[in-house]
Amino acid sequence: MNVPLWVAAPVLVVTGLAVRADVRTRRIPNLLTGPAVLLGLVAHLTFGGTAGLASAALGMAAAGGLLLPGWLMGWMGAGDVKLMAAVGAWLGFPLGVFAALATLMAGGVIALIVAAQRGALKKSVWNAVVLGSWAVARGPQSTPPPVTTGIRFPFAPAVLAGSLIALWVRL
Repeated sequence: MNVPLWVAAPVLVVTGLAVRADVRTRRIPNLLTGPAVLLGLVAHLTFGGTAGLASAALGMAAAGGLLLPGWLMGWMGAGDVKLMAAVGAWLGFPLGVFAALATLMAGGVIALIVAAQRGALKKSVWNAVVLGSWAVARGPQSTPPPVTTGIRFPFAPAVLAGSLIALWVRL
């Protein structure tokens, strides 16, 4: 099944505008993500009825939900989560989930590139191993997560890349 233009075009416009804002200001405005979510839900209701709305709502919740732990841990901004929720609202379920997973992979690749550029690749990889071990072994413990390198980068380009991959797979 192909992704209709009325879905693909808004996803590309919203993520493109978010990349521009995030790279320039390190913020993704609510004035972009809020209307994008709302319009995605309304568009799916209009063109797909209640089943379309349900798909959009589930896509929004699942895609945004996959990035939510990153915000809760302080690894990304709330705008990144809201942008992914908007993409999920437009792509629906399950394609929004696929886009979120592709986004996380693209973010990992970008993080490796940024770490290498800043001379922190070895430390970043080691911290990822320690963090993975902490996440698996912590169980009911309430110990804080290990310290990261503190290197930050705009995440909207990863959302754009994940969205493009999802659209390419489905187009």
